[in-house]
Amino acid sequence: MSSFMNEYKLINQKQSSMKYRWYYKIPFFVTLGVLAMIGLGYLVMFLWNLLIPELFNGPVLTFWQAVGLFVLTKILLHSSGFNRHHGLFWNRGRYHYWKTRMEEKMASMTPEEKEKFTQEWGRHCRPGYWQHENGKSHPAP
Repeated sequence: MSSFMNEYKLINQKQSSMKYRWYYKIPFFVTLGVLAMIGLGYLVMFLWNLLIPELFNGPVLTFWQAVGLFVLTKILLHSSGFNRHHGLFWNRGRYHYWKTRMEEKMASMTPEEKEKFTQEWGRHCRPGYWQHENGKSHPAP
C-alpha cells in the first residue's frame, strides 16, 4: 500500500509543478491555430474552385479570398444561432440555462401536471412518432 501512496505523491508533485508551466503551451496553440487557418483556407479555396466555376460560372478564388469567405461564414452562421454544438465546451452555458429552467418549471408543477407533461413528451419522444395511425410516415421536418 505504501508503494501506491509513493507513486501517487510522485504523480501529484509532477502535476503540481507542470500546472504553472501553461505558458509553454502558448506557442504550440498559436502555431496550431495558424496551421488550421491555412489548412481551412486552402480547403475552402479548393472546394470553391472545384465546384462553383463549373456549376454556376462563378469566379475563381484566391487563398486570401477563401480565408475571408471562411471567416465571414463563421461570423454569420455562429452569430445567428446555427452553431449547434452540444458537448465539449461550446454549449455548456446554454445547456445549463435550459436544464435549470426546466427543473424550475417542473418544481412548480402539481403532480397531475407533471404526469400530464411526462405523458405528452413521452408520446412525442417515443420511437415511431413520425408515423400516422394508418402506417404512413410524415414528411421529414
